[in-house]
Amino acid sequence: MTFRYCFEDFKPGHVTEYGSRTLEESEIIAFAREWDPQRYHVDPEAAKATPFGGLIASGWQSCGVAMRMMCDAYLNESSCVGSPGIDEIRFLHPVRPGDTLRFRATVLESRPSRSRADRGTVSFRWELLNQKDKVVLSMVGRQLYLKRDQA
Repeated sequence: MTFRYCFEDFKPGHVTEYGSRTLEESEIIAFAREWDPQRYHVDPEAAKATPFGGLIASGWQSCGVAMRMMCDAYLNESSCVGSPGIDEIRFLHPVRPGDTLRFRATVLESRPSRSRADRGTVSFRWELLNQKDKVVLSMVGRQLYLKRDQA
């Protein structure tokens, strides 16, 4: 298989921005009913009495949106062979019905593997931004990529 993106393509400082996705109230409620049924995610009236003052999306839904955009932006065309995990997740601002989100990935570090010559590790900061350019979600994590001559 030929990959568009391999380890060598992820240099520190490289930024990828992608897409836009508007979350509607019905999507927020449907996700929350299944996965995170707290009152400020599932009940618009009850949400008014919370510190949020209204309905907000689950942070886990925001993570899912970020993951989908990551896949569409570069991951599905890459030599990625997995991830050892996420080091940090921050829900910085509420995502509200009608918010339009976009994805940004910034390469923080890239280094060849010490144990496997065919791959390397890339550290990223992944962010979702709303239509006001506020970062609503920030994650720091790593992904493993095959080197171009190995892919």
